[in-house]
Amino acid sequence: MEKTGFLPESVAHGRFEVHSDGMNDSGPGGGYFWCLRHKRVESGDDVCPAQFRLGPYSSADDATRALDKVEKRNAEWDAEDARWTGEVS
Repeated sequence: MEKTGFLPESVAHGRFEVHSDGMNDSGPGGGYFWCLRHKRVESGDDVCPAQFRLGPYSSADDATRALDKVEKRNAEWDAEDARWTGEVS
């Protein structure tokens, strides 16, 4: 068997739990989030899991505009991709 430096099987199949809140100090209780599931601003201890939210934002108003920011960035990235691939001159 050739050694590749990789594990022979994935370690990400539910063997351990990963919480994005532990990666920074802006988890529940810190900041405002836009919940993609409930389509509302959430904060404090009343926030959905990380996979359903955008943020944190410094204000509820900023969180309310989260999807506008996502849409704008996606349009910019799509335009850059088109320029890069030569689809747009």
